[in-house]
Amino acid sequence: MTLTVHEAGLALADPKAYADERRLHEALALLRERSPVHWVEAPGYNPFWAITKHEHVLEIERNHEIFLNAPRPLLATAELDQVNRERAEQGIALRTLIHMDDPDHRVVRAIGADWFRPRAMRALEPRVKELAKRYVDRMAGFGGECDFAQQVSVHFPLQVILSLLGLPESDFDRMLKLTQELFGGDDDEFQRGTSNEEKIQVLLDFFAYFQELTEARRKDPTDDLASAIANARVDGEPLNDFDTASYYVIVATAGHDTTSATIAGGLRALIENPGQLDRLKQDPGLMPFAVDEMIRWVTPVKEFMRTAVRDYDIGGVTIRKGESVLLSYPSANRDEDVFDDPFTFDVGRDPNRHLAFGFGVHYCLGAALARIEVRAFFEELLPRLRSIELAGTPEGIATTFVGGLKRLPVRYSLG
Repeated sequence: MTLTVHEAGLALADPKAYADERRLHEALALLRERSPVHWVEAPGYNPFWAITKHEHVLEIERNHEIFLNAPRPLLATAELDQVNRERAEQGIALRTLIHMDDPDHRVVRAIGADWFRPRAMRALEPRVKELAKRYVDRMAGFGGECDFAQQVSVHFPLQVILSLLGLPESDFDRMLKLTQELFGGDDDEFQRGTSNEEKIQVLLDFFAYFQELTEARRKDPTDDLASAIANARVDGEPLNDFDTASYYVIVATAGHDTTSATIAGGLRALIENPGQLDRLKQDPGLMPFAVDEMIRWVTPVKEFMRTAVRDYDIGGVTIRKGESVLLSYPSANRDEDVFDDPFTFDVGRDPNRHLAFGFGVHYCLGAALARIEVRAFFEELLPRLRSIELAGTPEGIATTFVGGLKRLPVRYSLG
């Protein structure tokens, strides 16, 4: 069935569309060609402009003083938008870096910045490699068949982020479940419930966990990121409870879920492109390029929203003051005007101007860590990999924000 432009726009507000890559990319390609700045009025949502061209996403990211994160940083239903605004006015809302604009964003981002700088990443790398080996060994122990997404890729990055935060491995299951409920709120399998109250309760459970952590780290500081967050001060004052918990939430969730999606999606791409798999095994020097190609290919973060503070012309359209735009990263990363053969998975792609980490002041704080993790895992896996194939149908998660594969059944032989 051929989509209309109107139907293509509606796909951006349909969580199930993101679980169907063919449908999603058909819709995005049509929008890039016919209506790259497209007005969307989806049932149950406040309207927005869909931004699907790489150059336009980049332009809006650069103009962060005109296009603000607040008050609508993510796509949510109109009802949930209203609830979030009310909670923000009461000072009891999730307020992570993706909810903030300068000057708050600049000051709060600096709290964790040193933990993601090159020196810190070099110090963490041995632990990342150790964990990569642990999970490839675990894969080997499954006897040649497993659900890679559920049994391997979701676990490895979470262990890395727990190490960075200084949290015990005994908290693993709790953190994994809360993350899946948070990012899988639109997925029938992962959601805690369908009501706004149940979705908000997931955040409150996160806050309760991190409130305990904050109190412990303020009483007995240790040399980890959790202590840096708990004891951070802005203008001489500690962060309030919700801002502290919010910082933990974004590090602990986005810090592992996006990477696990990239690792699972990257492995699937290698399986479905055996020539590229052989090429990478034969030339390990391509790994840095392959890692960025996996990140482009998967694009775990599907969108961010921005709201215009004044009228702005872009792509032949005027965005009016107060109107919101949806930045479609999967679309920007398949833009035919930027990438040669964008629907070809190429482990040697260079240059690779993907926007999967965003751009400018809101560039992903953990980008370097994500690259180190993906690289470490495949550098451990590929030399031991004798054969691999799909053992069933991959399944994607229904989401409009962050996600990738929730099922990747594979059959393999490891040395």
